[in-house]
Amino acid sequence: MASAAFEEVVEDFEFLEDWEDRYRYVIEQGKAMDPLDDALKVPATKVDGCASQVWLHPMIKEGVFRFDGESDAMIVRGLIAVLRKLYNDLTVAEILVVDARAELERLGLNEHLSSQRSNGLRAMIERIRLVASDAL
Repeated sequence: MASAAFEEVVEDFEFLEDWEDRYRYVIEQGKAMDPLDDALKVPATKVDGCASQVWLHPMIKEGVFRFDGESDAMIVRGLIAVLRKLYNDLTVAEILVVDARAELERLGLNEHLSSQRSNGLRAMIERIRLVASDAL
């Protein structure tokens, strides 16, 4: 179960011919995000397990999940943008049903990320799921 915004990413990836184009696409998605306010870059929002600096700021309003994020690495910032398209505007219950690994496999990301980046991506997904779980 993926959001409509994530389905658009899947369609865009199918249109792009090679991984370099897809990589640029992910980076552009990250560049298009608003920067995270420096006041939100605190230990509580920092994600451990990432090779680069990563902060996720979740917000739950009336049971609907949204988050903003930031990273000092361009590709990771892009991965945050992709995760936002996967998760934002879902209910906390829906967050826990999403099979992020399967959805991201549709993009072929696992084959093209270093093991450190893959571990960081898993850490971000785990943080999102933990926040949603705690909100139930």
